[in-house]
Amino acid sequence: MRTKFITLVVTLCAIFSINAQDKHTSNTGIKLGYNLAAVSFDGETETGQRHSFQGGFYSESFLNQAVALQIELLYSQQGYELKDDGGTFTQKLDYINLPLMLKIYPINSFFLEAGPQVGYAISHKEEFDSSFGFFDTTQEFEPNSFDYGVNVGAGFKTDSGFNIGARYTHGLGEIYEDNSPQNRVLQFYLGFNF
Repeated sequence: MRTKFITLVVTLCAIFSINAQDKHTSNTGIKLGYNLAAVSFDGETETGQRHSFQGGFYSESFLNQAVALQIELLYSQQGYELKDDGGTFTQKLDYINLPLMLKIYPINSFFLEAGPQVGYAISHKEEFDSSFGFFDTTQEFEPNSFDYGVNVGAGFKTDSGFNIGARYTHGLGEIYEDNSPQNRVLQFYLGFNF
């Protein structure tokens, strides 16, 4: 199975290399984006989304005209929201994430990307905002420090280095020990080469 997968990836890279129209050069830049973050419990139930942002730096190195590796260092606000008649519970988890993406350019300006990611939780906070102000509370739990997962996405990049894209992060590490909560994040971002 592993040999078949590697053969498929190498074949696709070769095909995309032939179809590439323009020679790409390695670059470094900054990216900013919007997160729709949620958490999946026991792989079944998914929470409401926390609206937040992400930002950081990337470095893209081309292996040939159509294939590149991109490493990123990102600050990412994640977590989730649960709403009911009693109020809104919000979990705020902030991470420093390090994605390593394989990017394939089937045509000059369009790319597909996939790769692993590791993250380190730098802050956390849980808040309950009730319908009545005097019931509002703040409480802190101790999440696992490290997280990991996989990313898939797609986007467009201009010759000037401006890029726009969307990415989905499927967390594989457990945030807490109980109920196997895992991060789920949909990201929309803009990038600019230096």
